[in-house]
Amino acid sequence: MPGWFATVMGLCGLALAWYRAQGLLGEMAGAVSLLIGLLAAAVAVLLLAASLLRWQRYPQALAEDLKHPARHAFVAALPVSLLLLATVGVVHDGAAGALAGLWRALWWLGSLGQLWATLWVLGRWLAPVALVPAGANAGGLWPSVTPVLLIPVVGNVVVPLAGLPLGHELWSAAQFGIGALLWPVVIGLVLVRRLAHSPLPDRLLPAWFITIAPPTVIGLVLLQMRAPLAVVAGLWGVALFFLLWLLPLARRIAGQPFGVPFWGLSFPLAALATLTLRLSQERPELGLLQTFAVLMLAASSMVVLWLCVATVRGLRDGTLLAPEPVAMIAPAS
Repeated sequence: MPGWFATVMGLCGLALAWYRAQGLLGEMAGAVSLLIGLLAAAVAVLLLAASLLRWQRYPQALAEDLKHPARHAFVAALPVSLLLLATVGVVHDGAAGALAGLWRALWWLGSLGQLWATLWVLGRWLAPVALVPAGANAGGLWPSVTPVLLIPVVGNVVVPLAGLPLGHELWSAAQFGIGALLWPVVIGLVLVRRLAHSPLPDRLLPAWFITIAPPTVIGLVLLQMRAPLAVVAGLWGVALFFLLWLLPLARRIAGQPFGVPFWGLSFPLAALATLTLRLSQERPELGLLQTFAVLMLAASSMVVLWLCVATVRGLRDGTLLAPEPVAMIAPAS
């Protein structure tokens, strides 16, 4: 399903985190970043080929994913992956490097694809009731309001990471504004759904960690735009709060069978590590912040390593290739 591209997002996020660690860990961190970036590119090519094959052989399966109340939002994982691959390419090769044309093409594909995904997902909210898939309309559209919705709706904030170095300042700022505007809207809707309607299915518990990603990416973009450091630190504080708030879920998540949604842990943790490293570079006199940055890098690296091992084991055993169970979500009484 399109959610498999969350693996590319996580690997790219970790590659960017290790790249930003060069100031603390030296050139070795840059080499690790490049290796992880190459792995992300290889996984992306493999997933693109598999997705095209699946689309040709089993179009109905893809159609069911696009109608599913939760899985449909993962369609944006592909354009976000392209944007992050372009970002990894730009930081290593430069905006005018030998492969600049490739990074520019990936960026445009990702940017326009992300804009389409946002319009398509939010267009479902305006669709007539008759167009809402059967079985997905228990409680209206509330079953589709999950943290996964942050990927297609708020994922626009990823655009400037590579767009600004490539010289597309105006378009990057415009698309960044879409994601920044809709970020608090989606967060509010997710909290209202949880408090007033129904909890998330247990298999989607890792998706709560996606809420860490928007403030971290917005903070990284604002650093590129030379925004006041206090604003960026405030966003870092929001991301840190979400992490501390969600940590008690770790035990419940570990008790679930491993699945692709677990990769929702990877990119947010790596993004928070990247923002912490950037802040530690801006304020090198804060030794405690540097220590925390290294700890965040180590933690996100261990999580991604565990996810990779669990994914390989799941593919070997066939458990990750089984159809996802469809959770029937009913409103709370």
